[in-house]
Amino acid sequence: MPRLDDDTTGARIKEQRKLARLTQRQLADRIPYSYSLLNQVECGAKPANLDFVAAVAQALRADVTVLTGQPYVTELQQDRLAKLVRPIREALDLYDLGADDAIPEQPAAELVAAADQLCEQVRATRLRKAAKALPGTIAELTTAAWRTPSTELWQALASTYRTAHDISVKLGYYDLSAVALDRMDWAAQRASDPCLAAIRQYMRALAYFREGEYRIGQRLVAVGHGIVGGAEQTREAVAVTGQLHLGASVIAARADQQDAVDTHIAEAKRCAKQTGDASEVHWLSFGPTNVALHRMSAAVEMRQYDEALNQARKITLPTALATSRRAHFLIDKARSEMETGRTEAALSSIVDARHTAPEQTRYHPGARETIKGLVHISRRTPDTLGHLAAWIGL
Repeated sequence: MPRLDDDTTGARIKEQRKLARLTQRQLADRIPYSYSLLNQVECGAKPANLDFVAAVAQALRADVTVLTGQPYVTELQQDRLAKLVRPIREALDLYDLGADDAIPEQPAAELVAAADQLCEQVRATRLRKAAKALPGTIAELTTAAWRTPSTELWQALASTYRTAHDISVKLGYYDLSAVALDRMDWAAQRASDPCLAAIRQYMRALAYFREGEYRIGQRLVAVGHGIVGGAEQTREAVAVTGQLHLGASVIAARADQQDAVDTHIAEAKRCAKQTGDASEVHWLSFGPTNVALHRMSAAVEMRQYDEALNQARKITLPTALATSRRAHFLIDKARSEMETGRTEAALSSIVDARHTAPEQTRYHPGARETIKGLVHISRRTPDTLGHLAAWIGL
């Protein structure tokens, strides 16, 4: 059986707790979890679920990444992804430098298509391919927008900044994702696009969701509703409104607010009835299927694992569903199966997630903790689980 070293989430929680001069009992009194669970997580007997980590991070006033160990640099270097981060960081710093004379003029339609292609690649979880192309596309769009400012070019530039955020989050570089969202706001203002501005607030809200600051996340969603609510109620605006409700539903679930979860899911469902499948709208994957997936995710966040599996059985994933959403579904399903003692099914779901989206799964903290949990539960580690454990660096 693979052996966990001291570089685990539980060990980091223990270290940060001691630095804060708190006993286990004192920390347990500050989080909505038992002393027994905290003890088991610290000693490595139980995995640290993301909601647990967020609660501990808030109690200790520490960044979530300090506890999860993100970014997972060793694995990123093995996958040759770490070296792609610096060019993205540099490209994000070009925003106020004006046009670059070294970059030739290109048709706006080609640049807009390149921005859309990056979004498509991220949804397909081709992270390396998107990360390689992103800096050049940002530089070209930045120059084009400064040379011949237009709504279309500013929108496309905002889209590339959004892609930078998405890649940064998936690879665990949350500091970089915050910079990307600031740049997205800068470009969205120049595009005068309320939908883009609302999407940016939605993404900011999810950042606070990861950190366990649920009230701030809810306030940001409310701001997003205010922005898009003041715009013409097109199909695009309704889809963005629905996505804001879906974000609010998982935030409310983490905050253990069942009534709010139900309200937001109902509102998102209403929006989805108006739009139908609106997956193409800003690459949000919004539509009836995404509403069902978020209903399941909310149950997972509220630790209603039997209900989550009940919801999972009702979901038929369409062929056209974004690979990133399909993998997220499988990771949620694996966690629920593990928590309800269905270890073989959980292993099968994680294997499916790996086959579906290897890069996303390898760097997803929830997937990694589920694999660690299965290692601890198993009396004899199957070869498949042993390979998975080695794959994530255990």
